[in-house]
Parts: sequence; structure tokens; C-alpha cells
Amino acid sequence: MLLQTIEITGFKQWNEPLVDLPVSPIANLNDRSREVFRLLVESYLETGDPVGSRTLTRSLQEQVSAATIRNVMQDLEYLGLLDSPHVSAGRIPTQQGLRMFVDGLLEVGDLSNQERKQIESSIAPEENEMASMLDKAGSLLSGLTQTASVVLAPKSETPIKHIEFVPLTADRAIVVLVMVDGEVENRVFTPPPGQTQSSMREAANFVNSIVSGHTLSELRTVLAAQIEKHRRELDVLAQSLIEEGVASWSSDDGSEARLIVRGRSNLLDEASTQQDLDRIKELFDDLEQKREITEFLSLSEQGEGVRIFIGSENKLFSLSGSSLVVSPYMNSERKIIGAVGVIGPTRLNYGRIVPIVDYTAQLMGRMLSK
Repeated sequence: MLLQTIEITGFKQWNEPLVDLPVSPIANLNDRSREVFRLLVESYLETGDPVGSRTLTRSLQEQVSAATIRNVMQDLEYLGLLDSPHVSAGRIPTQQGLRMFVDGLLEVGDLSNQERKQIESSIAPEENEMASMLDKAGSLLSGLTQTASVVLAPKSETPIKHIEFVPLTADRAIVVLVMVDGEVENRVFTPPPGQTQSSMREAANFVNSIVSGHTLSELRTVLAAQIEKHRRELDVLAQSLIEEGVASWSSDDGSEARLIVRGRSNLLDEASTQQDLDRIKELFDDLEQKREITEFLSLSEQGEGVRIFIGSENKLFSLSGSSLVVSPYMNSERKIIGAVGVIGPTRLNYGRIVPIVDYTAQLMGRMLSK
């Protein structure tokens, strides 16, 4: 790389304090400090390794000594934007530094026509198969970004037309819901012990006699009142099956939020130490327990577009060493009904991931609106 030679009118200018305040936005850094900071963060995001002054002297357009670069890096470290994992190992950006980079220096790329077509073809829904489209979206995001993907499915507010309980084994069954718009949803659950074909048929007949016109969130309340009213007429097993089957679709507050996670292996591949593995395990423990699942959607509700949460800014997970890039998707009434995103280490290729998440969310909203 050719180095641009410039005339230096005063060496003192090169050693001026970066800012007057202990913490400053990117606009308050001088040009030299801003460029050093940008190159250092971009190098770190690409390699994951601490960046030394000699590496930066080869990247800068100006002819600057390594000693000068070290002085700038020390100032940036004083501001809390850089950290030094070891005395002689170079610098890495702190969480505060990554946030300032994302807010002020990140250059977001645009998707090519080929990438747009790939996303569109990958998550094209089959007829009346919302669940299939959501699963495809999760797999697509995980594959394109090499991270773990998360998709929050919208709760169903479509009136129900028909319900069936289908036995699989002695301890497994499927509850099938057919909506009035033709959409079909199903979920495997564990029925109470002692169920028979007869009790399942009786339970389904009872539910179908009262289910018409009710949404899923209304169904449990209606069923509870009807079971109490007809308790003597219903077989004990049928009562239990109705309660267990409907409960598998609904949380205590009557809403149903489903979190789809894909790409655990991508995060494991990123792990280089036992500490990394422990943090990834903690992350997926949180996910599997559905801890504060609705928080995932609320993270994206403060306006349209993609939001980035770095480290401890991510309130959903107790894991502090991860980043969440998330965007809501909306229905035809511009109401947020779900969210999609990716989780990975703080060293993410944000410039590439942001447009992928954004376009996927927009596309899902358009498809679901249809």
C-alpha cells in the first residue's frame, strides 16, 4: 500500500488531547484518533485478535510512526474505548467502544440482487404454512450469518374452526388446530396417563362443540367455564386431556409466543476457550427455558428497523459476551407481530448482518400480511 506523504506543520498538534471530557461521542474525536479507532475496530471484527500499533501504521494512509499510534491508542484506552488484554498484546475495543463504532462509524452494506433472491426463495411459504416459513427464516439467517438465529413467532389471533387430538405413542400426542382462514398448526405434547382413542375423541367432540369463533387466547377461558359446567357429563380422562392439550398452546396469561432458535453449532465453532463454552451454554440455557421470552419482542419495539444490542446491553440473556441484532416484522396494519434476529459474539460482521436481518424482517412482514 502506498503511503501518502503530508507536511506536518506542528508536532504538538499530533499529541493534543483527543477530547476534553472523559467520555465523548465519536464526533469529538480528532481525525487522527477517529481513523485509528476505526481501523482498529475493523481489524478486530475481522480477525478477533488484539491489534498492535505496527499493524495500524501499515493501514493508515498517512506516514505515522508506531510510537505516535501507541500514544493515540493510550488516549483511546483512557477514554474507555479500548482495552489491553495483555501488556504487549495490542488493543481490542471495549463494549463502549463497539457501541460508539456501531453508532458513528459502521458502514452498512447493501444486499445484492442475488442475495435478495436467495432470501426470497429460501423462506417462500408453502400454502397456509406459517410455521414452515418461520422455521425457514431461522435456518436462512443462521446459514447466511454463521451465527445462531432467533425468530419470535406471532401469537395466533385467528378464530379457530376445528381441533383434533391425535395419539402418537403412549406418552405423546399431537393437538391440531385448523383456523377459519385455512391455516393449520400443530404441536406435540404429553397427554395425561391412561388416555384412550375414545377419551381423545370425546375430548375433541366437546371442544369442537364450543370452539367456533373463538381465538386461541380466548379458548382456555371459555373451556374452563364449560368444563366446570359439564364436569359430570365429561369423562375424567377427557377433562384432563382438554386441559393438558389446550395448556400446551397457551401460557398463563392466554398469549402464546414461540421462539425458534437455529445454529447452535455456529456459536460452538466460535468458542476458543472453556470460558467461551461456558458462556454459550449459559446463553442456550436461557433460551431453552424461554426466560423472559416477550422481552425479545419488546427489544425491537422502539421504532422500525434493526437494533443492535452489544454485550450487557442485551437484556434478554444473562450472557454478557454476546451481541443481538434484531428487527421487528409487521402485519398489513403496521403492527409489530414478531421479531427476527441473530445472536453471536460481540465480534460480529455488523455491516453485513444488519441488511440481512433487515430485509428478512421486511420480507416476512409482507408475506404474513398476504
